[in-house]
Amino acid sequence: MRRVVFNQKGGVGKSTITCNLAAIGAHQGLRTLVVDLDPQGNSTQYLLGADGADQDVTLADFFDQTLNFKLNPKATEEFIVASPFEGLHVMPSHPQLEELQGKLESRYKIYKLRDALDELSGDYDCVWIDTPPALNFYTRSALIAANACLIPFDCDDFSRRALYALLENVEEIKADHNRDLAVEGIVVNQFQPRATLPRKVVEELVAEGLPVLEPYLSASVKIKESHEQARPMIHLDSRHKLSQEFIDLHDTLARRYGA
Repeated sequence: MRRVVFNQKGGVGKSTITCNLAAIGAHQGLRTLVVDLDPQGNSTQYLLGADGADQDVTLADFFDQTLNFKLNPKATEEFIVASPFEGLHVMPSHPQLEELQGKLESRYKIYKLRDALDELSGDYDCVWIDTPPALNFYTRSALIAANACLIPFDCDDFSRRALYALLENVEEIKADHNRDLAVEGIVVNQFQPRATLPRKVVEELVAEGLPVLEPYLSASVKIKESHEQARPMIHLDSRHKLSQEFIDLHDTLARRYGA
């Protein structure tokens, strides 16, 4: 199963959701890969810590290779590194991804990620793809390569307005490039149940029939500690309320749609 976590709005928790759900899958024994397509590299730093910025090979090298024909190109698995967590591997990001984007788009390399992940189909039970906060070459590549899309939502009116356009963009990618792509659900993040506006916005989304997933992910300062220590919640404090919400969400997805 390949899932892309995507929202055109920044700061909604894409990397946090990607890494924590991936870490839970690996902790449960699934062979898991995280693909970090965001040049900011938040997922890379979260899972690899201080070593994240010092990788010999990254996704920038992978995409650069697609632009330059080589007699002996590196295999896809050579762009993957092991995280400190058993069963969890990463295709690391690099700031150079930003510079490569124009060349990749002009030379129509939009299917290269899908082809690369097809090569790895027997190696991993699940692949999680983190994306930049924009509908660009990398997010389109991810949506073309994925089976399902998760949309983080942080309960404000700006996010709600952007959500409808985002759903239309995903449907367009599905119609033009990837008929198997499905919106798996909307992940409510940083939810404050006692606050009136977040509760009202989420209730309205549910009433509209949008695929809002449960449980909702609580707002918690613990997640900042998790980021700082480069340890997903399952490894930092598995009994914490937010850890249990991530576990429940992961298991809900696994029951409904497979690993």
